[in-house]
Amino acid sequence: MTSAASRHPYGVLLSRLAWPTAILFAGILTALIATVVWTSDSANETAAERQRLQMIAAVEQRLGDLRTRLQHLVASAAVTDLIQHQASPELLFWLFAQRAQQYFEFSGAFIITPDLTDEFLAGDKAYHRIRPFVEDIVVAARADLARAQGGADPAYRPTMTEHKLRIDRLVSDGIRTYAITALSLHPGRTTEQAVAIKGAIAVAYKEFTREDLQTLADLHAVSSLSLSPRTPGPDWIGVPLYDAHGEVGAYLAWKPDRPGDVMRRRLVPLTVFGTALAIILITFLVLYIRWIARSLAASEQTTQNLLGRDPLSGLPNRLLFAERLDEELNRLSRTDTGLAVLFLDLDRFKDVNDTFGHQAGDRLLKLAAQRLENLLRESDTLARFGGDEFAVIQTGLRNSEAAELLARRILDSVTRPFDIGEAPVTVGVSIGVALAPEHGRDRETLMRLADTALYEAKSEGRNRYRVFQRQMDETIRMRKTVEDDLRQAIANDELLLHYQPVVSADGESIVALEALVRWPHPKQGMIPPTSFIAMAEERGLIIPLGEWVLRRACRDGKRWPHLRMAVNVSAIQFRHRSFVPSVMRALAETGFEASNLELELTEGVIVEDADAAEAAMMELRALGVHLALDDFGTGYSSLIYLRRFAFDKIKIDRSFLESMEATGESAILVHSIVHLGRALGLTVTAEGVETAEQHRFLQALGCHQLQGYLFSKPVPAEEIDRLIAAERARGRQAPAA
Repeated sequence: MTSAASRHPYGVLLSRLAWPTAILFAGILTALIATVVWTSDSANETAAERQRLQMIAAVEQRLGDLRTRLQHLVASAAVTDLIQHQASPELLFWLFAQRAQQYFEFSGAFIITPDLTDEFLAGDKAYHRIRPFVEDIVVAARADLARAQGGADPAYRPTMTEHKLRIDRLVSDGIRTYAITALSLHPGRTTEQAVAIKGAIAVAYKEFTREDLQTLADLHAVSSLSLSPRTPGPDWIGVPLYDAHGEVGAYLAWKPDRPGDVMRRRLVPLTVFGTALAIILITFLVLYIRWIARSLAASEQTTQNLLGRDPLSGLPNRLLFAERLDEELNRLSRTDTGLAVLFLDLDRFKDVNDTFGHQAGDRLLKLAAQRLENLLRESDTLARFGGDEFAVIQTGLRNSEAAELLARRILDSVTRPFDIGEAPVTVGVSIGVALAPEHGRDRETLMRLADTALYEAKSEGRNRYRVFQRQMDETIRMRKTVEDDLRQAIANDELLLHYQPVVSADGESIVALEALVRWPHPKQGMIPPTSFIAMAEERGLIIPLGEWVLRRACRDGKRWPHLRMAVNVSAIQFRHRSFVPSVMRALAETGFEASNLELELTEGVIVEDADAAEAAMMELRALGVHLALDDFGTGYSSLIYLRRFAFDKIKIDRSFLESMEATGESAILVHSIVHLGRALGLTVTAEGVETAEQHRFLQALGCHQLQGYLFSKPVPAEEIDRLIAAERARGRQAPAA
């Protein structure tokens, strides 16, 4: 089982980033160390090469100094005098060596002329010591001089020996080290003194002592400079010194500066310290993130528990209900049972809040939740969606009768009075039921179908249950289609108005018209208002629909200026704060006379908010608009309303005429209404007149106006024109008769 932290997004992120982070850190650390090592090695190599080049340059400088002193020795007055007086070669040899040691600090020097014999040279100890290193020069120079003096080639000028003798040498025999320089003097090429002796070779050398090494080391800041007969160690640099045979006789060796080692000594501790600190920080960060992940996981779990519960009742809310429904639906595939989803809506709960207050309403909800919980099993789920809405998941169903049985038990339990402290109250409950797998196997479908069944139960009078049936869904789909189409029809001016004449009591003349909306649907045909007015009120379309009807009726009413135009007004439309301004706007836009406009209101308008209704009616009366109380006798009819509100007319509802007999109860009520209206000075109109007997009865009672199919059904405006024309034709014929 994985921990909560590992399931938490932070834990998952940490586990996924751990190895990449470790690899990245190891790569960065490796690159850092490699960079330090490479940089330090490069610094060591650069320093060693620089010192090697400096040491070679220093040695060449020393040899150059020797050559300069040798040149000064040759050009000195003492040597010049010996050459001019043509001293013997032996004397010149000896005196040259002596002066070189005394005045020019050479370890030894000699000048070899063509007349100097080899036997003499062999007997000189100084020459014998240095001979192995200069013999090749002496032999080559003598041969060159002999060739020049022989005259075989008069144009010959010696160059090879001169070139070779300009090569200074630092040599060693493994015991001693010498700095040797040689100068070739040729006839015709050098000084007159050299010509006088027909050419000579001057050689000088100086032994390289420890003092010389120390001086060289001090001048160039080189430590441990020494002459070593062996190959220097790996930490040393050696410049090879060759012996007479061309082999390495010794090494001028020293330990080079190693700035890279200094760099390593300084950077490695810092790198190690930084690495250790980074590891500590990363470890702390990882542990801290893990702690945060665990804390967040625990907090999230707590939050999920809180989010999944209704704070008032403690029941699961919609979110947790959906999760449990998904779990139960997943189990259906492994069992042969079903489940039911029940949506519950308490009836008249708003009245409890309005009458006793919200605290009493909350108390009622808690008591209702307790009653519902007592009806369910442990495997069932009860949830509160909010407000007065509850939902139930009933599991383990074998047939639909079990769900209906539970619905009836809920109805019996909830409809019993509740003791909320103030007084016992009674509410009802509407229930919609959807079954799985009969009606669906997914959560969205079942919840939608249960809501559809609940809507059906409420539309049929509430306080009942309904199990979903396929035709309900079709009805809902049709309502949705009609809703969308109606919205478009209003916007595109696709509705029609039919007008039903209101005639005088004798039935001869038209005194008013009532505007009735019709909807020519492109697929459903002509739809009467009874099929879409209620839906328009429910879906919030009654305001634009009412404004459209009022504006069109006023525009068409200008065709019949002698007739009053009656327009029905919905209670929702009338209570809207923009109703009176919309009437004023319609009159202004169409130019219709306000005195010819009659608004028909139902009793529900004045019962809901009498004060607001009275204020709106006074504004309308001030404009000159007439007001009629429609469907009088079917609602809350009272003399108080007729006396308080400024109605001009009452209209007797058609339901009184449908079953009326001359001596029946309905006839008595109609008689009373007519005489009441006449006594109050109101115009009385009877609706739904369909027979001649009804006409004669109402005329005898004293009704002022009649309306019904006996005279005309609602017709288009063009038909009204025809009726008015026919009425005028009859009027012209009556006097003639």
